[in-house]
Amino acid sequence: MLFPTDSNRRSFMTVLSAAVAGFLMPNRMLGSPTAAAPAPGALTGFGSSGNVYEELGVTPVINAQGTMTVLGGSLMRPEVEAVMSMAGRHFVPILELEAAAGKRIAKMLKLPDGYDAIVTSGAAAAMQSGLAGILTGDNPRFIEQLPDLTGMKSEVIIQKSHRNPFDHQLRGTGVKLIVIETKEQLLGAISPKTAMMHFTNFADADGAIKVAEWVQIAHAHNLPAFIDAAADTPPVSHLWDYAQMGYDLIAFSGGKAIRGPQCAGLLVGRKDLVAYALMNNSPNEDTLGRSQKVGKEEIVGMIKALESYLAEDHEALNREWQRRLEYISGVIARVPGVSTRFMVPDIANHVPHMIIDWDPKHVSASPAQISAALRQSKPSIVMEPAEQGSGLSMNSFMLQPGEERLVAARLAQLLQAHAA
Repeated sequence: MLFPTDSNRRSFMTVLSAAVAGFLMPNRMLGSPTAAAPAPGALTGFGSSGNVYEELGVTPVINAQGTMTVLGGSLMRPEVEAVMSMAGRHFVPILELEAAAGKRIAKMLKLPDGYDAIVTSGAAAAMQSGLAGILTGDNPRFIEQLPDLTGMKSEVIIQKSHRNPFDHQLRGTGVKLIVIETKEQLLGAISPKTAMMHFTNFADADGAIKVAEWVQIAHAHNLPAFIDAAADTPPVSHLWDYAQMGYDLIAFSGGKAIRGPQCAGLLVGRKDLVAYALMNNSPNEDTLGRSQKVGKEEIVGMIKALESYLAEDHEALNREWQRRLEYISGVIARVPGVSTRFMVPDIANHVPHMIIDWDPKHVSASPAQISAALRQSKPSIVMEPAEQGSGLSMNSFMLQPGEERLVAARLAQLLQAHAA
């Protein structure tokens, strides 16, 4: 459907009105599907070997690095795959499904009154669509003209230490990022052009203005505050902490620790702003977010992933992840000159990590050389050099049961092979 004429624009408004109604007055129920599941049969052709990656000549890896998008995020739970398969057997109005899913998610997360959610195609899409909705509201002319900001506010304030590659999603709407470092600069930067204030949560420790004060300043000046919390679970409480803090929009990744579909994310926030975000997103056409399609399968899968994640024993999981690291440490520490230390990042990827160091007098290879050798191993193991200082950094929460033994054996072998 295209919208070049006034007549078609009225049709567009009908679609937008339906989307708003689904969020602000979600009183429609999804119909019961009637189609039967296809009868199971033997798979032929592609996939018949049971190993699709081997058929394509692509090497799977043992993931000791974490929930990295470049490695495929995380692995979905079987129950998530099951409900996605159910969802794939039927047709459903996507806007109605988004509204119903958002209502269920808001209830699951016990969000404050007036808050809702939609499933997006990742946290990056949540960022772009969320900002687009703030810029356009429910104005169809503005929605169609993005990233041309004529008639709209055009600036977003961000701390210098919070700049990162992900703010490309914000810049994609056409806005200008106003970069500040101090509270005084922030107050001086606020103007009639300011659309919102953006906060990157994993950089909280690096900025002069912290997470709680940022939203307070925004609200004191009647500005919406957006927080990028993509990789900030665990702890599980972060799924509602920022809403309770008052942030107007919050972006989460669905394909990391929550273990939902890799191409899914969450936009949580004020009902009106969430509804406006959806108007700027697929399945609505002639929108900036039309390319950010999230399917019925991912929407349903995200609900199930959240349900499972909320029910997990998170303390038990942390103990298991720490046990795996300690096992690896016990094996590799037998190599002369090798030592390990444990840490947990304050915010993003808040799970047990291990730093592996060695004395160059005892092990001649560099961290980059050991990392490359691990990647070339069979099985291939991904473990990157530490961001600060020497050595390697790893975590174990994406390892599958028993893989810690493979990692320990191969790493010890490589370190021993380079003994000086």
